[in-house]
Order: sequence, then structure tokens, then C-alpha cells
Amino acid sequence: MRLSKRIQKTPSSPIRKFAKLEKQAIKKGIKVFRFNIGQPDMDTPNRIRETFKHFEGKVVLYADSRGIPECLHAWQKYYLSHGIKLAEEDIIVTSGGSEAVLFSFLATADPGDEIICPEPFYTNYAGFAAMADIKLVPVTLTREHDFQLGSVIEEIKQRVTDKTRAVIICNPNNPSGAVYSSEDLQQLVDIALENNLYIISDEVYREFIFNGEGHKSILDFPEIRDRAILIDSVSKRFNHCGGRVGCIVSRNRELMDNILKFAQARLAVPTLEQLSVVPLLNEPKEYTDLVRKEYKKRRDIIYNVLKDIPGVECILPKGSFYILAKLPVHNAEDFVAWLLEKFSHNNETVMVTPAQDFYLTPGLGKNEIRIAYVLNEKDTIEAMEILKIGLEVYTLK
Repeated sequence: MRLSKRIQKTPSSPIRKFAKLEKQAIKKGIKVFRFNIGQPDMDTPNRIRETFKHFEGKVVLYADSRGIPECLHAWQKYYLSHGIKLAEEDIIVTSGGSEAVLFSFLATADPGDEIICPEPFYTNYAGFAAMADIKLVPVTLTREHDFQLGSVIEEIKQRVTDKTRAVIICNPNNPSGAVYSSEDLQQLVDIALENNLYIISDEVYREFIFNGEGHKSILDFPEIRDRAILIDSVSKRFNHCGGRVGCIVSRNRELMDNILKFAQARLAVPTLEQLSVVPLLNEPKEYTDLVRKEYKKRRDIIYNVLKDIPGVECILPKGSFYILAKLPVHNAEDFVAWLLEKFSHNNETVMVTPAQDFYLTPGLGKNEIRIAYVLNEKDTIEAMEILKIGLEVYTLK
């Protein structure tokens, strides 16, 4: 039987592609330190878990497709704490930020249309684009320019065609850790106005900025209120990855009324999961301030090890909880597989993510890895020493 072109074009996740090798290593009795996936090892807050324990309803009903009132109101309160005033109709609760990205692609572009995407980018954007039969057009950010958006503004202008419908950005960025300035965002806003484009802004790491600067949201630009789309999620913010609660936000009422049709087609986001995030959305700062300090400690450990390894190139990330490192190897995928299949130190090894699939331009990222700083301080120190030793052995073999 024939499979659809759509499913054949949809890439596998590079973040999860080495799971089989990891399982084989564990079967051999090797401990694997997992730097590959953005799953922090910190406890999910008690206020989230207590909601599940104390649910008193006798029936778990279908939620409203837009979201239950308690969750919608909590999102409103959360954004207001960041100086963004929204109506309930400006928000649709989604199954994580992933569904919000897919909805935004489906709502803004037809099959064959284009969305400009600075690279390196969150790999699942490519998967969602393939599902929607949309072409992602890459514009390359570089380590030499600190992965900053302002360095490619002119190129973005040049890549706009009559098929371009939107630009998608991730700010703070996964995987580079870059944080985009107000000035750079303003230049992107000007491009959107000149060319009648949407800006889709993935802001799920908003709280995780380490240099003391505040975060500038795409919703802070009133001149594009009809074409700004915000993607959000509580997965990383509250270490609630399995809860799958996010939202899509826009003040464009026609757009949101139509996106609601997608939400109705998938029925609803689970009721209990929505209820569980309400307490943290209402009072997020105490928790997010603590975890930001923890991520900064982990970032500094990883960066200080990497920068002292001969042949490794990296810059200090300003936000999110990832670092992108260029290694003295020809193929990072081969190196990652070798770490799991053929290497261990004191019966331990490390799992990282090869970065080639964070790019669309052929050849880029082939010798790069992404490290998620999701392990506690003790494990991070141990795992980075193992990675350092593994890289030394690999480059000498």
C-alpha cells in the first residue's frame, strides 16, 4: 500500500532518534546521562500535582474547545503580569506549544506557501511544516554574530516572495540560547508591515533569561496587533512537560475565530491538565525565579567545560536552557552513536543531540551538538567530564 507524500516528507525527531541505542546501552548496564532532551530533572511543583489528587468531580467532562474558563483566566492574569492585556477571546488553550505551532502554520499558509524561519531552529517546526505541506525558508544565524536576528534582517527581506505568508522565530531561542533585542524585533515588525506578513513568535522560554534583561514579546508591538501570533507552553516554565498545556494567542479576532475550528476538530485539551496549571499561572514568579537561578548554574558549568576543550566552539547562551557547540569532529551523529554504542567511562556515558536537523541548509550543523542543561549540578559536572573524555578518545581513534 502507498503512503502519503506528506508522511514520507515528515522528518523523524533528531532529539529522539538515538533512543534505541540508549536502551541498548542501559541493557548492558551502562548509566546514560541524558543531555539530549529538554526534560528537566527538577520536581513538578506540588501545586500542580495536588490538583490531580484533590479533584472532586464525579465525571471528567469534555472541556470547552477554547479552554476551560479557569485556565483561560489564569493565562490572562499571567500575561497581565508581563504587561500584556488580553481578552479571553485572544487565547486558545492548546495541547502544548506544539499544537499551537501546527495551528499557526495551518491558519496562515496554504500548501506550497512559504514561512521564513531563522536557523538553527526548534526541529519540530520542520515536522509541522511537512504535515501542513508548507515550505520553510531558512535564513542562517551564525555563532560569529551571536546567533542574533539583527544580523540577517537584510537577508530576510531578500527571501520574501509572493508565496511568503509568515516569519517564525523562537525567543529566547532553542537551540542557540540567543535572546532577541527590541531593536531587532522592531526591524522584523517593519518587514511584516511592509510585506503583509504574520510573525509567529515562540516564547516558551520567556522566564529563562540570564543577563538581567527583560523579555520583549511580539505582543508588545501594537502596530502589528492584527498579525502577531504568540506560541506558549507551561512544559518548561513549570517543569510540567507531560501535562501538555500551552496556548496560541493573537488579537486578530478573525484569525482566532478560525483557529478555534481546528480546536473544535480535536475536541479539547484534557480538563485535569488545564486545572493543574492554574495555580502556577496565577502566581508564577516565585517558582520561575528559583528555576532560572538553577539553570544559570548548570549553564555556567557546561559552558566553562566546553570553552576549555581544544577545538570546541561555543558562546555563552543568554536564555532558554540549551547550548549549541561546534566539535572537532566530521560528523556529530557518528560521535553521538559512538558514545552510546562503543564508549563508557566508569560504566557511564552521555547522550547529546546532533544539531544537523536544527538546520535546513545542507551541510550546516553536521559537526555541532545541542546540550540541554537539565541535570542537577552534581550530575552535570560528572556528565561533562565524561563528555570531555569521550571527545578526547574519539578524536584520537
